[in-house]
Amino acid sequence: MKKREFILAAMAASASLLGLPVLAQQTKEAQKEAQKFNLHGLDANGKKLELSDYLGKTVLVSFFTAGCSLCSRDLKLMREFYVGNAKRNFVLLAINIDQEKKDFDDYNKLIALAVPKEQRFPTVWRNAPEHKDNFGVITRQPTHFVINAKNQLVFKREGSFLPNDWDTLWESLDS
Repeated sequence: MKKREFILAAMAASASLLGLPVLAQQTKEAQKEAQKFNLHGLDANGKKLELSDYLGKTVLVSFFTAGCSLCSRDLKLMREFYVGNAKRNFVLLAINIDQEKKDFDDYNKLIALAVPKEQRFPTVWRNAPEHKDNFGVITRQPTHFVINAKNQLVFKREGSFLPNDWDTLWESLDS
């Protein structure tokens, strides 16, 4: 076992014992699964959005609901990361999982009023008839997937981003 793999295994075991969410380790199976990720639909402005349009970029796909305070906190921090790293082939896609379209629309109206245009990133409503993805069942809000430029799953975080997640995301920009 390589030193990095040993450290990751030890961290995962420690996190598991403490009841903390475990960072998904990148395995060959995970890489194969990540290459099958797809997402297509319309963003909040009615523009066609395809995950495949972002091949060659690191993509952070974040599932959230409009009323989730942890989601709002994470999206604010992610917006700052997005603004600082958009020129480094980084893309942030926010996938709203609210049941009612009105909640999604109200959220986007608020963003349009409160956030400068250059700081906005695509948001889509997962429950729209034209939306399709294969990210699976989302059971925790927020849930984040980081996919590197090679279309490989770097990690999945169920719940709020942890400090080390930012380091991992930063490192994935150079992969």
